[in-house]
Amino acid sequence: MTIDEVLQLTRARSQKDLHPVQEILLRQVWEGKTYTSIALASHYGEHYLRNIASGLWQSLSEILHIPISKSNFRSSLESRSLTAEEAELIEKFTRSQCLATPLEYPGSPVPLGSPFYINHPLIEELAYQEIAKPGSVLRIKAPRKMGKSSLLLRILDRANSLGYRTVSLDFQQAEEAILDNLDKFLRWFCANISRHLDLPPLLDNYWDENMGSKVSCTIYLQQYILTEINSPLVLALNEVNRIFEYPKIAREFLPLLRSWHEEAKRNETLGKLRVIVLHSTEIYIPLKLTESPFNVGLPLQLPYFTEEQILALAQRYGLDWTDSPDAERLMAMVGGHPYLVRLAFYHLYQKAVTLDMLLQEAPTIGGIYKDYLRNFLVTLQADTELAIALKQVVKSERGLELEPIVACKLVSMGLIHIDNNRCTLSCELYRLYFGSPNFI
Repeated sequence: MTIDEVLQLTRARSQKDLHPVQEILLRQVWEGKTYTSIALASHYGEHYLRNIASGLWQSLSEILHIPISKSNFRSSLESRSLTAEEAELIEKFTRSQCLATPLEYPGSPVPLGSPFYINHPLIEELAYQEIAKPGSVLRIKAPRKMGKSSLLLRILDRANSLGYRTVSLDFQQAEEAILDNLDKFLRWFCANISRHLDLPPLLDNYWDENMGSKVSCTIYLQQYILTEINSPLVLALNEVNRIFEYPKIAREFLPLLRSWHEEAKRNETLGKLRVIVLHSTEIYIPLKLTESPFNVGLPLQLPYFTEEQILALAQRYGLDWTDSPDAERLMAMVGGHPYLVRLAFYHLYQKAVTLDMLLQEAPTIGGIYKDYLRNFLVTLQADTELAIALKQVVKSERGLELEPIVACKLVSMGLIHIDNNRCTLSCELYRLYFGSPNFI
């Protein structure tokens, strides 16, 4: 079993969720960490963690029907697989959680604790490990509606459970007047961090025009923000691609992020800062390799759902697709795109359409994806070069090479994949919709 399967089985057998501290203990002990190192990383007291662990091992022994201790936890469970009975128990527990969870229209981040969230265990574990490192930079890039915000919710939740402070800034909230001026932008940046941490924005106490905005911002962050809080700070920067539209700001701010990451290796206070950068598009502003934050830290890209994950999600929506080709049929149309899959399940759950009707109407202006596809159409009609390039890919059976920047823009939109320089459509839905004679 994997650690995720152990956690799922524990929840299913006990018929309740684990406390965040219990989950942290189990995951860290599975990785071979000592109570001392777990306490240091999580900011919980070691004595407190040992007491929690003592009760946890006793409960797990009863739940899993074998003696469990810290020393044999992983060795006792990793070597065996889930039985058919255990897999069914997990499935039933997950389904019961789904039935008790109000169904929300897809489009917003999947709430914490929602059974409709599909885990990406490797990606999530890498992210959790990265934010525990002093001065780390975590970069999450994916097209719109691929699940970046849902993943971010879980990373920040893990950070909170470790006793870290968290701040999430959305660059879409910055007004154009702010993004036109570096000093205004960095003051906006610092003031918002202060507000999220309930600290008074003492900008004028640290801002010095003789040293410049970037140095002032760094001093404010280091000598005020990070000194005032008694724990690491996880700073999530959402929609960073917004500042790509303002090259003057991007050329100054992005290297600043890189400088904090580098300085954290020597400066313990700056080491308390961990930055998460989320963006959907490539950066085309020329930056030196030694200045860019996009070649340091840990890069993560969110994948499409696999057929197994689609089947698992179908069960959570009360659809029994185990012995049918329906998952394969849906995947053939939308390629496992998380939002497109979720939207299909939402409508199928409501019994508003059958799968046959849904697939037949999918690429039309009357189908469930009409609004999603129309947004692409508006963007492409405003950029003839992109539209022509996409039309070429639509007509190509084996894919073709495109001009690199054009190809990267289409990838960033989620419309194409690139394999060995050959560009192909991401899914059949786009071929049918953009293959219309009325498109450009």
